[in-house]
Amino acid sequence: MFKNEKNDYIGWLVIVGIVILLLEILFFNRGLIFSLFISGGMIYLGRKKTGRRLGKLLFIGGIIFFVLSIVNMMTFKFLLLAILLHFFIQFLSSKKQPKKISPEIVTPEPAQQDETLIKSEPLFGNIFIGQQKTPDTVYDWKDVNIQTGIGDTIIDLSLTMLPKGETVIFVRNIIGNIQILVPYEIDVSIHHSGVIGSTTVFGNHESKMFNQVFQLKTPSYDQSEQKVKIFTSLVVGNLEVSRI
Repeated sequence: MFKNEKNDYIGWLVIVGIVILLLEILFFNRGLIFSLFISGGMIYLGRKKTGRRLGKLLFIGGIIFFVLSIVNMMTFKFLLLAILLHFFIQFLSSKKQPKKISPEIVTPEPAQQDETLIKSEPLFGNIFIGQQKTPDTVYDWKDVNIQTGIGDTIIDLSLTMLPKGETVIFVRNIIGNIQILVPYEIDVSIHHSGVIGSTTVFGNHESKMFNQVFQLKTPSYDQSEQKVKIFTSLVVGNLEVSRI
């Protein structure tokens, strides 16, 4: 019963948060979308001019402008208040319903042999800031499933031996570029979602991508015995998938 009440409470918080966000955008802070768009544009232009002084200033200014826009939102303040309220309610509930410890008689069951599991180190990890790339020498392949904050991800499949069947690559990035290099004999399926940026897939270039989702695959992908399925998402940045 308490679990259901807790779920209802969280559900109402989410609904109220969405209503406050809509009211803020429509009536109280109509410039919010414009501010987020400008800060995203500054970050994108700053990334395009990496290494130049103007690019660095645009990038840092965009980050600061974005953070200030979020912090000044009425919805953000409501979220902080909701978090504090959530912990306060949990504290009161723990006082009203102290945890009881009672003896529990457990009937021993026949021992079952644990299933053997093999743990391996992934190629990449989740990072907030920085660049990640595959080694410049021959390496053992492992499927990729990562989330990154700000930075570039470079995956070169020409220096590894891909297994038979379907290889999977998941990369979710907030700000940055994703580059994937694929050997000519490998069939590819691409599922990409981007807010602001550009895409280049095997020479097909889309320079102005805004809030789009697309899927592409090579003609013989479904029948191929060795193929790569790529899932990528970007808020601000470019995707490049090339042959090598």
